[in-house]
Amino acid sequence: MIATRARGFTLIELVVVITILGILAAFAVPKFITLDTSARTSTINGLAGSVRSAASLARGMAMASQSTTTVTMEGASVSLLYSYPDATLTGIIAAVNTTASGQDFTISAGASASGTATWTKVGAPTPANCAVTYTPPTASGNTPTIAVVTTGC
Repeated sequence: MIATRARGFTLIELVVVITILGILAAFAVPKFITLDTSARTSTINGLAGSVRSAASLARGMAMASQSTTTVTMEGASVSLLYSYPDATLTGIIAAVNTTASGQDFTISAGASASGTATWTKVGAPTPANCAVTYTPPTASGNTPTIAVVTTGC
């Protein structure tokens, strides 16, 4: 008679493996939770850099063309206020090339040229506290103010 052995895992081995997986999950889950917050924060900081660059580029183009009202950037006419983009849809928002609300940001343009333009991150726990705000200069020779808030990302 041939003796056969059962092949498989014992109950102890299965319990040890499940315990190890539980411990690994307990340390890994918090790491993944903070990744989405840091990703949103990085996105907001990247957008702030784009806004700064667009404002500086528009200023340079205005100086080069000696225009104080509009410049053309990537085929779009950008409205200026004191040689920097204003806060309307045809100002800084056209310069940054984010013309409509989309999957990443909700955009609100200033009601007037001297208002503020705001980009808020879609999907943030507190979107109002995960945003970039652009305020054009208030007088000739001043620079725009670009505020970044990441406390709600």
